[in-house]
Amino acid sequence: MALKPDFSKGLVPAILQDNQTKQVLMLGYMNEEAYELTLRDKVCWFYSRSKGRLWKKGESSKNYQHVEDIRLDCDQDTILVMVTPDGPTCHTGNTSCFNTEVPFFVDSLEQIVTSRVNSDDEKSYTQYLLKSGVEKITKKFGEEAFEVVIAAMKKDKAELTNETADVLYHLFVLLNACGVSISEVKAVLQSRHQKSGNFKGERKDIKKW
Repeated sequence: MALKPDFSKGLVPAILQDNQTKQVLMLGYMNEEAYELTLRDKVCWFYSRSKGRLWKKGESSKNYQHVEDIRLDCDQDTILVMVTPDGPTCHTGNTSCFNTEVPFFVDSLEQIVTSRVNSDDEKSYTQYLLKSGVEKITKKFGEEAFEVVIAAMKKDKAELTNETADVLYHLFVLLNACGVSISEVKAVLQSRHQKSGNFKGERKDIKKW
């Protein structure tokens, strides 16, 4: 985050993109002070052209945009900010100001589970599971995994698809309860992928694909 945009011409456009889903969330403008505050606080600050002042995104809604990474374009005059949002980015309550459809990635489950943990919805099934503890979650995960086995044995494609979705959901709840992030799982997968094919002989101490 040591990159410095070119503010010689005044305000610089800043595009916010969800670090998990890659959905474009909004376009705002930063002056040099807003940029420095963004670096300092690790949440997004902008300069409001209509209000003529600095403003922290989320100062009213509390849906702050937590900075994960900052990138500049080739001319150093446009900022791309990768963020983890606390909630909807748009003032209308929509996830994005652009209202664009985004493909659902499995990684999104992590964000969904986290958002349910921090919500005030007492009817949330996710909250119920997490409050019940790891033993309850592992039991549910085991039940759902067994349902996948049954569906596969029955060669029921529709049931297998639905049960697999249930397994993935409960897996992400279990990971959250145990403090494991999907990025840590990805790191293991990447490590195994890199090892695959690098060894001519079989080595029992190295897991590879």
